[in-house]
Amino acid sequence: MASSHKGNILVVDDEEIMREILETLLTREGYDVRLASSGTEGLELARSLTFDAAIVDIMMPGIDGIATLDELKRIDEDLAVVIITAYASVESAISAMKSGAFDYVTKPFKNDEVLVVIRNAMERRRLVHENRALRQNIQERYHKFANIIGRSSRMRQVFDLIIQAAPSRSTILIQGESGTGKELVARAIHANSSRADRSFVTVNSGNLPPDLLESTLFGHVKGAFTGAVYPKKGLFDLADKGSIFFDEIGNVPLETQAKLLRVIQERDFMRLGGMETIKVDVRIIAATNVDLRKMMEEGRFREDLFYRLHVISIQLPPLRDRKDDIPLLTQHFLNKYGEENRKPGLELTPGALDLLSEYDWAGNVRELENVIERAVVLTGGPKIDIGLIPDHVRKAPDTQLPPQFIVPPEGISFKDVITDFEKRLIASTLEAAGGVQKRAAELLHIKPTTLNEMIKRHDIRPRRKRAANGSGPDGAVPAPGEPETPEPAEGPLTPTGTFDEK
Repeated sequence: MASSHKGNILVVDDEEIMREILETLLTREGYDVRLASSGTEGLELARSLTFDAAIVDIMMPGIDGIATLDELKRIDEDLAVVIITAYASVESAISAMKSGAFDYVTKPFKNDEVLVVIRNAMERRRLVHENRALRQNIQERYHKFANIIGRSSRMRQVFDLIIQAAPSRSTILIQGESGTGKELVARAIHANSSRADRSFVTVNSGNLPPDLLESTLFGHVKGAFTGAVYPKKGLFDLADKGSIFFDEIGNVPLETQAKLLRVIQERDFMRLGGMETIKVDVRIIAATNVDLRKMMEEGRFREDLFYRLHVISIQLPPLRDRKDDIPLLTQHFLNKYGEENRKPGLELTPGALDLLSEYDWAGNVRELENVIERAVVLTGGPKIDIGLIPDHVRKAPDTQLPPQFIVPPEGISFKDVITDFEKRLIASTLEAAGGVQKRAAELLHIKPTTLNEMIKRHDIRPRRKRAANGSGPDGAVPAPGEPETPEPAEGPLTPTGTFDEK
C-alpha cells in the first residue's frame, strides 16, 4: 500500500458495489477518493472541490456519463476524465473521446488496467500544468522589467543590482526621490527571486497610527483592544514564503520599528495582545525617499534597524540625472495611454520632445507619466505638439538664483535656506489646495504619504480661512485650546537670504 498522497479522484457511478470496488482499489494506491452516486452529485462535488481525475459511468439515470463529462470539463478543462461502462461499443467510445474523455475502459475490468489508466491520466494532468507554468514563467520573465524603462548607464547599474540581489534572502533597501519607481524595483526583485510564485505584499507605512499599523502587520488576538471582537491575521501571515514591501520605511513609528527588527532578526513575531510566537519566512524589501542616516542621528530611526535594512542598497537616480531615458519613457507612456484611450500610433513632435528633455522633472517618472497621459487624452490627432504640454513644463523657471538674491560676505547656511524654502512652498501649496493634503500632493507631484511626512517634519499647520463672524470656512469655530496656525510669511515665495531692496 502506498503511503503518500498521489492525488484526488472523483468516482461517479450509480452502482454502490462498483463505487466500493473503485474506492478500495484507488485508496490502496494512495489516492484520495470521493464518491458520487449520480451525475448531479458528482458535479456538486466538482464545483466545491478540486480533483485531478474522475471516473464516470457512462450509463446512469438522470444526467448520463457524457453529459456529466461535458459539464466536468467546463468546470475544469484540465480534468482527466475516464469513462467506464459495461456497454462497450465503438459509438460510445468515439462519443466519449470527442467530448474530451482521457480514456475509456469497460466492465468487467482488470484492476491493473484501471490503475494504469489513472496513472497515465495523472501524468498527463501534471504535464499540462507544467507546460502552462513554463509558458507563464517565460512570459513573466519577459515582462519582469517591462515597467522599469531605461537604457542609461545609471539604470543598467540598477538592473544589474536587481539581477544579482533578487535570488538571495537578504533584506534590500531601495533609496530614491518620490516618483523614481521604487515599488517597481521592489516588484522586479520579487519577480526575479525564488519567491516569485508567492505573495508580494505592500505596506503603506505612514498612513496608520502605531496600534493599527501593528495590528495590520502582525494581526491581533480577540480582545486585544476595543473592537477586537475576532482574532485576525496580519500582513506578515499573508506574505509568508513571499516578500513584504515597506513603502516609505522612515514613516514607521519607533515602537513598531523594534518589533520589525525582531522579525528581521528572529523570523518570528507575536500578534497584538498575544503571547504565542509565530514563525514566518518573509523577504523584506524597504524603500525611502528621506535620509535615514539623518533620521538616525536625530533619534527618529533605530540604528540597529537601519543596518539590518541596509544589507543591500539600491539607489534610484532621479529623472534629471538620466535624461537620455526620457524619449524611451515618453514612447512607453504614449503606447500605454494611447492603447487605453483607443488612440494608437501617437507621436511627439521634435519640439515637444525637446521641451520634455529640458525640463528637470521634480516629480520624476511619475510626473512625466502624468504629463503624457494628459496630452494623450487631450490630443485630437496623431501628433502631440508643444501646445499640449502643461504650462509649468513649457515655462519652466530658470534654475539660476533670482537677480535680487545676494549671498552676504559671511555666507549663509545652504541647509537652512533650502529647508525654509521647502517649508514655505508646502505651506503655500496647502493654502492653494484649501488645506486638502491629497490635492496639494497632486500639485507638487509627490505622494500624499511623502507630503504628510514633510508636513510633520516641518510642523506645518494649514491656515484656517475665517468667515466674517470669525468661524472657519464651514462655520465651525476651533475647539478651545486648539492652537492657531501662524500666517504664512509675507512676500514672494523665493529662497530667504539677503536681498537687494532697490
